[in-house]
Amino acid sequence: MQFNPYGGVAAQLAATVVNAGPDATSETFEDIIKAYDYRPACRVNAEEARELVRWAARLRPVFHEPVLEERVRLLNELLAIVAARPYITQHDGRPPHFHYAASDAPIVHRIKAYTTGGLAHALCEDPRRIGACGRAGCDLVFVDTSRNGRRRFCSTQCANRAHVADHRRRQKERG
Repeated sequence: MQFNPYGGVAAQLAATVVNAGPDATSETFEDIIKAYDYRPACRVNAEEARELVRWAARLRPVFHEPVLEERVRLLNELLAIVAARPYITQHDGRPPHFHYAASDAPIVHRIKAYTTGGLAHALCEDPRRIGACGRAGCDLVFVDTSRNGRRRFCSTQCANRAHVADHRRRQKERG
């Protein structure tokens, strides 16, 4: 599935921020920002890291919510928090693209706007593409970019563990 930049990279960044977990540090978020080639690159201080952890907690329910109407409501709440006038920009040799926060806004606000915009675009493209791992005990989330859009697990490892557990359960039931 082809996503626009907000529905693709930004939605995946949202999943990565959520998966960073409650103990994520400044260094964790700096590494994430670098890995996603988010520009301009910047430093994240301890308070900003704590705010991003709190933001991740606000994003997490969007991935876990099974009811589409509730997902829409959750995302609309988040969009209201980061509301800004979108504009088209060009920088760093990149083609024209939308920004939903001023480039000189604090990094936390820019990440909030980017991740929320990305999830909103992804949800509008295909709400089934935003999900949480289906393996019991795993709380990781993902954006499904597979061709068929039927992803149920965060990774091949979790899929294998779930299938092995199901197989063992069935074997046990048979006696």
